[in-house]
Amino acid sequence: MRRIPARRTARPLARRSAVRRTTAATLLAVLAAVPGPASAHDLPGSYVVSRAPGVLPEGIAITPDGTMYVSSDGTGALYRGRVGAPEMKPFPARGLEDRPSSLGIHTDRRGRVLSVGGATLTVHDRHGRLLATRTAPSGPLGAPDLNDLAVTKDAVYVTDWANPVVLRAEIRGGAIGPLEPWLDIRSAFPQFPARYWLLNGIVANDTGTALLVASNGTEAVWRVGTADRDVSRLDLGAESFGPDGMVLRGRTLYAVLNYGAPHGVYIARLDEELRSGTVTHRLTDGPFDLPTTLARHGCRLYVVNSQLDDPPGRPPYTVTAITDPTCGDAG
Repeated sequence: MRRIPARRTARPLARRSAVRRTTAATLLAVLAAVPGPASAHDLPGSYVVSRAPGVLPEGIAITPDGTMYVSSDGTGALYRGRVGAPEMKPFPARGLEDRPSSLGIHTDRRGRVLSVGGATLTVHDRHGRLLATRTAPSGPLGAPDLNDLAVTKDAVYVTDWANPVVLRAEIRGGAIGPLEPWLDIRSAFPQFPARYWLLNGIVANDTGTALLVASNGTEAVWRVGTADRDVSRLDLGAESFGPDGMVLRGRTLYAVLNYGAPHGVYIARLDEELRSGTVTHRLTDGPFDLPTTLARHGCRLYVVNSQLDDPPGRPPYTVTAITDPTCGDAG
């Protein structure tokens, strides 16, 4: 379990961490791969995000050409590197001076870098120039604490850790519109206390017709149809499955779990409609240090070691690369 960072006493655990598992479990019971620049054995097994104190890496994104971006929960900074090089450098992203924490980070088809933290979604070009800032309004429980994002061809969807709300910003002609409340997810499970939803990772399918939203509090993943906003629980059998960050590739769901189960990467094979599936792999013996999320590139998974269980942690802060055991399987 993570200890609460001194600077964030209002949050049950840092970023996408856990509320008490017993509380959630009881309440719930009541109711193509792109090849890298070199063969895998030539690539580093570990990447240093930063050697500066207090960085606490959190989110990660890797572009098709192997450019890696990592966000910092501890400082709000962004870092950039390559899958072929073991050391990352600060990414000169302008306009983040007033954001003390950056969490989810993704890139889009235009090469833009989108990240969230606090109340803001920011968009930068590949040189670090600030293209847009979108601020989320307060939710039903108060000030937003944006957690993760998914980018489709026509929208950006964002989860709010502090409110049981998914927000949406429309993309039209490349321009990103206002960030607005789109779904109050409590309708799927009205008996569950609103403050304990603790929304984490979010991913979209290739067509943008379905989202999968992770909830630490309910220890579940929720499927949302983007056309009708219908919400249903992803059926993965009887086991508790409340991920932090996730990646969806076709019908394969990669998820990082860091409470309620041994820390590591869990892989599930889902049905065509993303409504049910089976956990096929549990990769829990890697050199992880409170992993928060992951990215996939080539036949490897890149897992962020946050050290958020013991802030400010101990430099260097790293990303661990492991082999994807599903490589070669149909998406």
